[in-house]
Amino acid sequence: MSSSTAAPPSQSDAPSQPETPPAPAAPDAPARRAGAHLSELKSPHLGDFHVEPRVLLISALAVPVGAVAALVAAGLLKLIALITNLSFLGRLAFGTATPADTTHRWLLLIMPVAGGLIIGLMARYGSEKIRGHGMPEAIESILVGGSRVQPRVAALKPASAAISIGTGGPFGAEGPIIMTGGAIGSLLAQFLRVTTDERKALLVAGSAAGMAATFNAPLASILLAVELLLFEWRPRSYLPVAVAAVTATLVRGPLLGTKPLFGGAHVPSHIDLPAYGLCLVSGAVAGLLALGATALVYFSEDTFAKLRIHWMWWPAIGGLIIGVGGLFEPRALGVGYDVIDQLLTGHATVGLIVGILVVKTLIWGLSLGSGTSGGVLAPMFMVGGALGAAESLVFPHVSPGFWALVSLAGVLGGVMRSPLTGIVFCLELTHEMNALIPMVITASAAYLLSVVLLKRSVLTEKIARRGLHLTREYSVDPLELHLVRQLETPAGVTFRSDRTGGEITALLRAAHDAGDPEELLAQRLYPVLGTDGSLVGVVTRGTLIHGDPADTTPLGELAAPAVTAYPDETLRLLANRMAEHEVTRLLVVTREEQPQVEGIISLRHLLTARRIDVHEEHHVERVLSLRRKRAATVVVAGGPAGG
Repeated sequence: MSSSTAAPPSQSDAPSQPETPPAPAAPDAPARRAGAHLSELKSPHLGDFHVEPRVLLISALAVPVGAVAALVAAGLLKLIALITNLSFLGRLAFGTATPADTTHRWLLLIMPVAGGLIIGLMARYGSEKIRGHGMPEAIESILVGGSRVQPRVAALKPASAAISIGTGGPFGAEGPIIMTGGAIGSLLAQFLRVTTDERKALLVAGSAAGMAATFNAPLASILLAVELLLFEWRPRSYLPVAVAAVTATLVRGPLLGTKPLFGGAHVPSHIDLPAYGLCLVSGAVAGLLALGATALVYFSEDTFAKLRIHWMWWPAIGGLIIGVGGLFEPRALGVGYDVIDQLLTGHATVGLIVGILVVKTLIWGLSLGSGTSGGVLAPMFMVGGALGAAESLVFPHVSPGFWALVSLAGVLGGVMRSPLTGIVFCLELTHEMNALIPMVITASAAYLLSVVLLKRSVLTEKIARRGLHLTREYSVDPLELHLVRQLETPAGVTFRSDRTGGEITALLRAAHDAGDPEELLAQRLYPVLGTDGSLVGVVTRGTLIHGDPADTTPLGELAAPAVTAYPDETLRLLANRMAEHEVTRLLVVTREEQPQVEGIISLRHLLTARRIDVHEEHHVERVLSLRRKRAATVVVAGGPAGG
């Protein structure tokens, strides 16, 4: 809050104009107070961003968060490989293995059920927070949990994901590592004296770091944090996230390598124009697939909720679904990075394409609704790649894996409704810059179809079902675009501190009885000035008009401390100050060495700024027209003049 001392423009008690907001001013033509110079309108206190020195501290803390998240991500991938080797090959090894490598087909049916039983027990007797694919849980902890994550979740979530995926679950490791990385950042923050927003920044920094380390995709991880987790685009949150993602990527190098995760599609630098048109078709199909996959997940969730058995057993039933699907297409089980690589390089057979497109989609959607543990990105990589590979059978040839790559971007844009993340993800996974424009077209088309036809995504529907509302439309607050000086009302009525409360009460009542409230009674907040012109405090009209006319208490003793504002402050800052002090009106004072009371700003002025924004959003008008208008003739003193 600013200083509460000010000198008045005058010490007169004469009434002034009513306190009513002026007509809305266009944002590019602010209403200036009388006599203001241009130099006074340029405030050194305003800027494009608001940055406090503490952002350096939080960014520094993001370094160990990113490093630890990278180590956990690498450990999770090794643990998944170990469990896969044990479950399907019967060997103690950390090398790459897939469920399809087993020589005992009955394991494809049994192991997913066994994994589901273990996860159900871990969720019931460990923490129910390990259920699900990680991202909704991270979002919920940010929205309503104060960005606090329980310590046991940090240990149980990756362990449950490793068991789920290692025993054949058709999921990805990114969701659990996003939740686990977020838990690392949150736990560090919980041991420190930080604000909730700073704790959120560290949580999201850990999530982005885990994802960057898993996929070697730092920029896509930062974009995912912005589009899905941060709910803001400010230096205080972006900088820690960027630091953590870069740190995790650097730590990942010696552990998992620095090469792109998947082989390239060898996209040529020149692509024929008809192929760009077909990218729209591919995006539309990807958007429809995203709708179908989302509907399948929540159909499954609704079906499991109707079962009359404890939810602890649901992952085992989901495991049975996975096992049956594995009997038809074993390569649909597990993370399937090897299958994604075949799809993106054009080496997949028709049987593999159809099997992945049908079996992977079904077992992923149906089993995820059981509440097991696993992510959604890797399955969408595989399904999106298979969809594009199927399209390549009928679309003109561009390069091996071209349609699989652009379709993958489309499915990500439609399922996650984060098109920028999907595009950059595909670029970082394959380093195929020549596919940038086709991926932009495909991801944007899928995104358009998804947001028009589906209210919630697979990542946010679960949050909505828990009674929470989440909006992903980010825009600048209209109150941030308007300054106090544009809408303030002059404060024409002031009272001296040596006058009694009863005297002013009688004055106000007389004005009321005279039926002339447009003068003295129009102002609802009165500055109380000392004999030297300094601001003593404020009194409200309600306090005075309901007072006792016989009260001899000086106004200086009745006055409350003034909550003030400056003409060059934004209305958003004032809205926060009103909320902090629980008031609806503030005095506006100048920033001079001897401040003067300049005006009053109230809640109605804030609503005026909102009204301007609503008008700009919904008012339809034609600015230019091809019709010629006749020049108007205006008669002024001395003769006609062109108007």
